[in-house]
Formats: sequence, structure tokens, C-alpha cells
Amino acid sequence: MLEAKSLRCIRDERTLFDGLSFLVNPGDIIQVEGPNGAGKTSLLRILAGLAQPDSGEVLWQGENTRQHRDRYHQDLLFLGHQPGIKSMLTPFENLQFYQAVGQQPNRQAIWQALEQVGLVGYEDVPVAQLSAGQQRRVALARLWLSNSPLWILDEPLTAIDKQGVVELIALFEQHAQQGGLVLLTTHQDLTGTHQAIRKIRLAQTSVEIA
Repeated sequence: MLEAKSLRCIRDERTLFDGLSFLVNPGDIIQVEGPNGAGKTSLLRILAGLAQPDSGEVLWQGENTRQHRDRYHQDLLFLGHQPGIKSMLTPFENLQFYQAVGQQPNRQAIWQALEQVGLVGYEDVPVAQLSAGQQRRVALARLWLSNSPLWILDEPLTAIDKQGVVELIALFEQHAQQGGLVLLTTHQDLTGTHQAIRKIRLAQTSVEIA
């Protein structure tokens, strides 16, 4: 369970949100909504432990994530705006590097992940030579390799074609059905997905949780 308690975020002397509290339980998919500048990315970075709130705290399994940072990050997969991959390595090498952290090597799983994101044939090309969209897909391939229960994803559907979006949403739903937790921002319309999606709507004057 992930819990946000009375979070406040101030950027450039402007309060983005204040008193924000919510729970994310196993099986939840939560979409963070709001206009540009409302604090969506700031909230995700705070939840992921990459930024600190001006007040309040984030708890994972009842423990403060700042005090148990290493344990928390073992349970977390965060994908931000930047791909977070090594440009001098190939897609296959990047996924090998990711998999080596806390997982048994599994080349077949890596090939399957590359196939899911349409990168078979590019597995040996240095990431620096790939397009921005292809680099994004290298990062997204980690979702198919992840054992982390908590996924925090900032615009994971950007620059992905319609079929790719369908496959990613199906993966989110499968992860939730297996007891995982997903928080994401996206401009995509998720209406009609099989999994019920809760929403946190950020605005300059209010926070609504549905």
C-alpha cells in the first residue's frame, strides 16, 4: 500500500498542491490529471522519492519512504520523461543491465520484451543511434521485465502508436489484477478500459480525488 499524507508542493513561490492525501491499494490503477503546470510530474517525483515535498510524507507498507529509501526503491519502477537508459549501450544491453539488478538473467525474457515494444532488429544498435520514440520504447520494455509491485509512470503512452497503447494498457491491467499498483499521467483517453481507473485531478485551486 502506498499512502500520501498531507503533501504540499511549492515551486517558484507558487503552491501546486497542499494537503493532498490518498491511498493506493494493491490492484489500483490511478491516473493523475490536471492542466499543464498543475504539478502532475512534481507529484510523481515526490511519490518516487526523487523530490521532497515541502510538507507531508509518503509511506510504503506503512513505512516512511525517506527513512527506508533502499527498501522502497527495490519495490518501485519509475519511468519519467527522460528514458533513463544508457546511450552507449544497445537495447539488449540496457535490458540486461536493468535485469541484473535483483533478478536472475533471462535472455528469453529480454527478447520477449523487445518483441513487445517492436525493437527486434534493433537490439544491437547503440541507443544513441535510435530515434527518440525508439529510445522511449527501450525504457518501456522494462515494464515487461519488472518484478516491482509499484509502477509510477510519467506519460508512458507518449509517442506510442495505437496498437502499442492498447498493449500497454493491457499490461497495466494485468499488473493490477496480479496485485500490483500503477500510478500514471497521460493525455490519452483511458475510457473503456476493463480495469476501473481512479483519478486524482490537480488544479491550481483544488485537488479532487475520484
